[in-house]
Amino acid sequence: MAAPSMSKRLAAEFLGTFVLVLGGCGTAVLATSNTDVGVGWLGVALAFGLTVVTMAYAVGHVSGGHFNPAVTLGAAAGGRNAWKDTPAYIVTQLVAGVVAGAVLLLIASGQDGFSATESGFASNGYGDRSPMGYGLLACLVTEVVLTAIFLFVILGSTDSRAPKGLAPLAIGLALTLIHLISIPVTNTSVNPARSIGVGLFAGGDAIAQLWLFIVAPIAGALIAGFSYAFLLGDEEPVSLPEAMES
Repeated sequence: MAAPSMSKRLAAEFLGTFVLVLGGCGTAVLATSNTDVGVGWLGVALAFGLTVVTMAYAVGHVSGGHFNPAVTLGAAAGGRNAWKDTPAYIVTQLVAGVVAGAVLLLIASGQDGFSATESGFASNGYGDRSPMGYGLLACLVTEVVLTAIFLFVILGSTDSRAPKGLAPLAIGLALTLIHLISIPVTNTSVNPARSIGVGLFAGGDAIAQLWLFIVAPIAGALIAGFSYAFLLGDEEPVSLPEAMES
């Protein structure tokens, strides 16, 4: 079977990233504000995990189901995606994240008195912008380590030796776990498109702190991508779209 065209792969990445940011951040913005009926941090963690599971099954066989610039870079570093495709994937993911943020802002603004700046708009942060006041170093380490773990799960669950057809479930559960660990620390990024998509609309300090949520996930992803083959050794690597087809 011929590989999907680049236009179809980019369409899949746009759709998956859009749903990830709208679903995960939308849950945080819209469904946690009421303390009596809100879903809380557990609900937000599940929302991010469920968006990845559903969209990976829906379009992962087309594009590989990255939905995240860090995943794209980590997959390329691990030999699971072509470096030449990386720029187009990343630009598409970033645009999708911003579009999702704009749609979420339009919805949230339907409530009188809503302010993206005052609410934080599900943006990430450290220091006084960390949900529980964690400092810069703690937040940096959290994002690097958890993104690396996320990439190890992605590369491992799509390894040629892994059980077939279960990768989206493993990846979604991993993202849920990552959110359960790190929402109190950074509000959980591990994804520059997610951070930029809402951070731009939160403005002010949210924009000033975006650098960490770009640099740290990329560093963690590259560490995992370059070290996966050395540590765990997939002798017959397959591309992520091929793995998602199994």
